[in-house]
Amino acid sequence: MLKKLFISAILLIAVLSFVVSLLKGNNNGAKVVSVPDRVAVINIEGPILSGDGKETLFNHTAGVTSGSVMRQIREAADDKSVKVLLLRIDSGGGSATAAEEIGRELKRFKENTNKPIVSAMGNMGASAAYWIAACASDKIYANSTTLTGSIGVYMPYMNVEELFKKIGITSGKIKSGPYKDIMSGDRPMTPEEQAILQEIVNEIYADFIKTVAEGRKMDEAKVRGLADGRIYTGEQAQKLGLVDELGNYYDALAAAGKLGGIEGEPPVKEPARQTPWEMLFTSEMAKAIEAHIIRQITGDVQLESTPKAER
Repeated sequence: MLKKLFISAILLIAVLSFVVSLLKGNNNGAKVVSVPDRVAVINIEGPILSGDGKETLFNHTAGVTSGSVMRQIREAADDKSVKVLLLRIDSGGGSATAAEEIGRELKRFKENTNKPIVSAMGNMGASAAYWIAACASDKIYANSTTLTGSIGVYMPYMNVEELFKKIGITSGKIKSGPYKDIMSGDRPMTPEEQAILQEIVNEIYADFIKTVAEGRKMDEAKVRGLADGRIYTGEQAQKLGLVDELGNYYDALAAAGKLGGIEGEPPVKEPARQTPWEMLFTSEMAKAIEAHIIRQITGDVQLESTPKAER
């Protein structure tokens, strides 16, 4: 009984969401309205992950993925009404690869459009989030209490060998090479393995330093002196040259409008939030179901147009 009620509730939500989406988005008789010059706002909140996670009600991705951010950057580049890009950042960091992917796309945006980029930091704009802000922004805004910086790289690992011994667990591996199980948690790391990983960390760290130095137009030696992994307040970061101005999101938005040549309070373009219909299923599945329902309503179904003798 409960199962039937649950399924009925889901179907009711799906149908209602579909009807609402039709009423909102399928009015073919609506007049075409010219779009004013505007600022494209991209929100980067929570952990920054590599990949392109698709969210549904049953599969929620915490944070933001590089795939979703890169897609928004490309959409902004293709939109003639967008005159400037504003990154609204509130993140403590994440994947170095994700930051590099997003940074590369931001640089491509500037090269292809010659349009400015502004970053606005909220509570945090640190580590990978600072990489993104620093790499291509014409101006970086932060609140005086924002925590930013944390320029550095680390690889976490854990050794649970002694715990395994206490609870009677033993492990073994058959491996193709001496370093295939590097960073295994059931044994100590060897000096050779530590040297390999340290070299990788140093290489990524050097890329981080170079990215900040180029983006902020600072000497690499000065950046390296600031890049010991520590965080800075927004006020400290401004004095050190890591951010440009102290202010909130609306201060950054006003500055973005001026850089983009937009008079008055700039209109904003933000990605539309997923409808319950799309959250219930994947976006692709929602579109397929929506198309099927439309065909049923309009009678445009192959089965119905086929002569009875051929059914």
